[in-house]
Amino acid sequence: MMVPLALLVLAGLAAAVAPRVLARSSWPDREPVLALWAWQCVVAGVLLCCVLAMSLSASAAWQAVRGHVFAPAPRGVVEAYGLGAYGPWAGSLAVLLACGGAWTGAMLLREVRDARVRRRQRRAELRERSPRLPGEEPSSGDPLVVLEGEKPDAWWLPGTAPQLVITTAALRRLKGRQLDAVLEHEQGHARARHDWLLHCSSALAAGFPRVPVFAGFRDQVHRLVELAADDAASRRYGRLTIALALVELNEDRGVFGPCPTPLAQVPDRVHRLLTPAPRLPVASRLRMTAVASLVPVVPLLVAFVPGLSALG
Repeated sequence: MMVPLALLVLAGLAAAVAPRVLARSSWPDREPVLALWAWQCVVAGVLLCCVLAMSLSASAAWQAVRGHVFAPAPRGVVEAYGLGAYGPWAGSLAVLLACGGAWTGAMLLREVRDARVRRRQRRAELRERSPRLPGEEPSSGDPLVVLEGEKPDAWWLPGTAPQLVITTAALRRLKGRQLDAVLEHEQGHARARHDWLLHCSSALAAGFPRVPVFAGFRDQVHRLVELAADDAASRRYGRLTIALALVELNEDRGVFGPCPTPLAQVPDRVHRLLTPAPRLPVASRLRMTAVASLVPVVPLLVAFVPGLSALG
């Protein structure tokens, strides 16, 4: 069996089947952090299949690459892969997969660049709307910035000095510990570095829009990071508090009406907070974490089985 083809078949199966299984399951809403880990493991497994297939195909096509890939391996290990029998398609496959890897890197760089541009624009707008008073010391590390605004809103600006920006209308709307719950929600995003997860998922989906696993990864990540942040806030301030804060911040945006909006997931989040389903048992969470962690290991086993068999 040619190992690169087996790896590509494995990647295709994972890319087609895993999104359907995860999207149809009910447990991700109960365990969003675990679901995020499962999605990351699946995507990492698909990418690892492609990287390993590229390395083996390039080793079969070019002696120079083979010398680097199999440099420390005994001669019997190299012979176990039968690289000489791969045929002329090995070089084309290696180039195709390398182009895919380069395209993925370019999409990620573009996503990071665009995110930085948006962040600079928002910070410039923030400085314009919230200018320093005469004699006030310049500082970019204020954890909380209050803006004059008629619409209740709050958002987190990631970066080296993350900031929570909130409008005066939101301060008037949020009561009791609701402001603290909103702050904890946004800090949950910052602690888990959800911005990088969103960048990676968006870059993969933009670069390969027809690959189901990448499109599903992007869509689910945008939803699951909000659920995970809701849970982080609710553990400290209670589910009712964060649910009421979501209602206060979004009720004027039409998200609770009959017409769909870009924020249509807000009612679902509120309903989930007010009618929480029980968490999975600890044993089930540990078992599912272990199973998800094994997904990236499968491509390694497929790639290394011929060499390990030769050594044995």
